[in-house]
Amino acid sequence: MARILITSAIPYINGIKHLGNLVGSQLPADLYARYMRARGHEVMFLCATDEHGTPAELAAAKTGEPVADYCARMHMVQSELAQGFRLSFDHFGRSSSPQNHKLTQYFAGRLADNGFIEEVTEKQVYSNADGRFLPDRYIEGTCPNCGYEKARGDQCENCTKQLDPTDLIEPRSAISGSTDLEVRETKHLYLRQSALKGELEAWIDSKTDWPVLTTSIAKKWLHDGDGLQDRGITRDLNWGIPVRKGEEDWPGMEGKVFYVWFDAPIEYIAASAEWAEANDKSDADWRRWWRTDEGADDVRYVQFMGKDNVPFHTLSFPATIMGSRDPWKLVDYIKSFNYLNYDGGQFSTSQGRGVFMDQALSILPADYWRWWLLSHAPENSDSEFTWENFQASVNKDLADVLGNFVSRVTKFCRSKFGEVVPEGGAYGDRENELIDDLYIRLRAYQEHMEAIEVRKAAAELRAIWVAGNEYLQAAAPWSEFKTNPDAAAAIVRFSLNLIRFYGVLSSPFLPDASATMLKAMNSDDDTWPEDLVAALDTLKPGHAFTVPDVMFGKITDEEREGWQAQFAGARA
Repeated sequence: MARILITSAIPYINGIKHLGNLVGSQLPADLYARYMRARGHEVMFLCATDEHGTPAELAAAKTGEPVADYCARMHMVQSELAQGFRLSFDHFGRSSSPQNHKLTQYFAGRLADNGFIEEVTEKQVYSNADGRFLPDRYIEGTCPNCGYEKARGDQCENCTKQLDPTDLIEPRSAISGSTDLEVRETKHLYLRQSALKGELEAWIDSKTDWPVLTTSIAKKWLHDGDGLQDRGITRDLNWGIPVRKGEEDWPGMEGKVFYVWFDAPIEYIAASAEWAEANDKSDADWRRWWRTDEGADDVRYVQFMGKDNVPFHTLSFPATIMGSRDPWKLVDYIKSFNYLNYDGGQFSTSQGRGVFMDQALSILPADYWRWWLLSHAPENSDSEFTWENFQASVNKDLADVLGNFVSRVTKFCRSKFGEVVPEGGAYGDRENELIDDLYIRLRAYQEHMEAIEVRKAAAELRAIWVAGNEYLQAAAPWSEFKTNPDAAAAIVRFSLNLIRFYGVLSSPFLPDASATMLKAMNSDDDTWPEDLVAALDTLKPGHAFTVPDVMFGKITDEEREGWQAQFAGARA
């Protein structure tokens, strides 16, 4: 049994996330966590809300709440939505936690002690209209690289180029829209990433199994232009983790906080400390996941994120860990995703475009969304959500294939044999051929899941469902029953075992449907089928079952058209 540490990119606190955010990190991370648990591995799956920085301050100002109260409320909202989508976090933490305050200040102190922090007097944009220094991301303008008109002062989300505010053409305040900006001097701390470039490059080069998307972005940031740049890790803000050197004051840094991109990844570690406190565990219980000198040397650490987060997780966060010169666990594998677009445009939190998590769950249960998003995950290129494709996938995959199989088998058995697994007859060539086919498909499914090839795994799972339907159609127990009830009983018995088998295999993708199938089969045995022959003979003659309600309702054209119209405009 292996130990698997899984973290998902932590979502910003400023509002409910859209489906593109969900499929870019949290949902595939949950898929992998569920699968690894099902295979018997010890899993620690962590996420949190990212609560610092100007986005939180501005969002709170809009609602009239103190920022701490706003963050506490939105943490609960995001936590409840995560539960609604059946995200199986071991802990869903908060970057504003005392544990993250302590760890962030600790890392800053260690980096300073080791010569990787530099105090820099710099010129920063000040908005006279807003009466404040503007963080880079709250200065907007035209990108000098690609011409995108809403580029931020830290990065263009269109071409992903790293920027400084002074690079922008016609810069303006993203808070007020004012162009009355001036440059003033202020002092900040910089992480000397350039001093760690050689170590980072060697480490990245050693990761030969990483997705091309991950390594290409990391190497682009390492080598493009002037190469890896030192990065400011403090800001002139009120809300955040106060700048301290461990437990000591930091002269000259009074009134400043750490930059959100410095403290947010450290929350991965802090979340495990929060988990320990919440579950009456000791420090040793969480440190065994993170400190290689305390047991983490045998942990496999896997991160999930959208491609826009890759630079921070391949360079800045590893630089923080490396520069501490402590034996913290570095990530082993980074699964990154491209963008999911929405119906001819882009999902956008800032513009309120697309379907958001709360809206999705108000329309249909989680499994409908989980299946479409995972089976269309933007792994190798951007993908697009359209209502027509969503309708077709739900109706064909979930209703016509999986749901239809469960319904036909259970209803036929009830009508001819009652609500028990029938006895009589024996498995023959047709069943053995299907077992041989399922053995090959199960192995492929497992290989794709272990390699985190999400779309391929979904396609293989669907093929396994299809194989059962084809078997049932060819075996035709309704015809056999007329002349050979024992033969029909064997077919039905095998098919009922297939339902339990599907319940187990489908659980990472469809946790609710999986639970429905296992409950209908009156089975609490969700053991992964290491022995396929035994797995398909688990339910013995006389075992009681129930006929479940319709598992997946079809989406009508009228419903699809209504939802298209409902979500055509921006979210209010």
